[in-house]
Amino acid sequence: MSKNLTSRAEDYSKWYNELVVKADLAENSAVRGCMVIKPYGYAIWEKMQAELDRMFKETGHENAYFPLFVPKSLFEAEEKNAEGFAKECAIVTHYRLQNDPENPGKLRVDPEAKLEEELIVRPTSEAIIWNTYKGWIQSYRDLPLLINQWANVVRWEMRTRLFLRTAEFLWQEGHTAHETKAEAIKEAELMNNVYATFAENFMAIPVVKGVKTESERFAGAVETYCIEALMQDGKALQAGTSHFLGQNFAKAFDVKFTSKEGKQDYVWATSWGVSTRLMGALIMTHSDDKGLVLPPNLAPNQVVIVPIYKTDEQLEEITKLANLMMSDLNAKHISVKFDSRTTLRPGAKFAQHELQGVPLRIAIGPKDLEHGTVELARRDTLTKEVIALDTLTSTVEGLMIEIQNSLYKKALEFRDSHITLVDSFDDFKTVLETKGGFISAHWDGTAETEAKIKELTKATIRCIPIDEIAENGTCVYTGKPSKGRVLFAKAY
Repeated sequence: MSKNLTSRAEDYSKWYNELVVKADLAENSAVRGCMVIKPYGYAIWEKMQAELDRMFKETGHENAYFPLFVPKSLFEAEEKNAEGFAKECAIVTHYRLQNDPENPGKLRVDPEAKLEEELIVRPTSEAIIWNTYKGWIQSYRDLPLLINQWANVVRWEMRTRLFLRTAEFLWQEGHTAHETKAEAIKEAELMNNVYATFAENFMAIPVVKGVKTESERFAGAVETYCIEALMQDGKALQAGTSHFLGQNFAKAFDVKFTSKEGKQDYVWATSWGVSTRLMGALIMTHSDDKGLVLPPNLAPNQVVIVPIYKTDEQLEEITKLANLMMSDLNAKHISVKFDSRTTLRPGAKFAQHELQGVPLRIAIGPKDLEHGTVELARRDTLTKEVIALDTLTSTVEGLMIEIQNSLYKKALEFRDSHITLVDSFDDFKTVLETKGGFISAHWDGTAETEAKIKELTKATIRCIPIDEIAENGTCVYTGKPSKGRVLFAKAY
């Protein structure tokens, strides 16, 4: 397996595609537009999943599972949602194959096995879930209903890219029901904050919390909250969304409850989700021309130990020491791998672990055994140091925190240096083409202006930042009055 990557400066897109494959994260499958997530890539996703699942449960949510298939009539019941996903739907029309008499050895759809009602392969689960909730909710005593599911969804994308945009992807989707509008809004905001905390504390990715414009909202939502991240090529990536759905889905599926006052009312709803797209964000935020750079909080192996030896006796001695080191580090909840493969030289092992982004590498050779030392190599800075063996555990503990914080700080400095305030459309276009990143500019609040700017520049309004200070100004494109700045960017 060749370890040489195309550089980011030469071709960022090619660099990304090569890295995903060469670092053994994922590969294209025999199914058009779908991917195989390989064990190393899935191990990173599992760590993401575990942390998010813990955070969901700490905020009172429970996991459930709903069917992959959605009857077409249910999907159509929520008109805006159906309309929003109609072009991406995969549809099951038949349930049986038969031998093709005209082509021996081939199969064809059995024309007698047509479904009475076509089934949509879920692009999102609001329809099937709200139809189910109708039977679960009768009274205010049944509220709030706080449910999450881990699942796969299918959106028939024509142009696909590993992790960033595939026809099938993995995600979680929360769907909650509440007594009041205020409670539902509070829930949507809470989950957007959970996503932001996860992105910053575990992925080491700084994000902007905001709300989407009306034209960018989730189909059927009253308000869409989001977190937006910035990749090294200056493009934005939507890393998570949380939607206040009002009573739209409750009305579409007749989900009512009896209030404390004995009155019938429709519940208030939210939905929220993140997907394996986060893998793409993780790769593109931190990695370099040598390969992946993983934050310790999400690395499958936080530390790798590589023995350097010439004789079996030396390997035996190093292995005994490595086992003791692993025991001490594991006791501190630090995941360690001892790379004892005899089929690769140390240099090849170093290259592989560098490519796969292992945060810290420890090398032990005969001289280290003699002097009571080990060599540490950091993946984020590519620096090395020799330390005394008896300080190893405390040093590694400290480095895990330091590397995590260092990656966040580096990404934050990059992000902040790529938020540019502009007040003219000429400056807008110049910054977009020469620097990229987020452009903070006034917008007159109309969908027409938003669409025109997108048409002319390919930049979209990523969000209206929640912490943006209101200020009067003039729209960067039309010159009409504006009440505040929004963030534009080209995006994935």
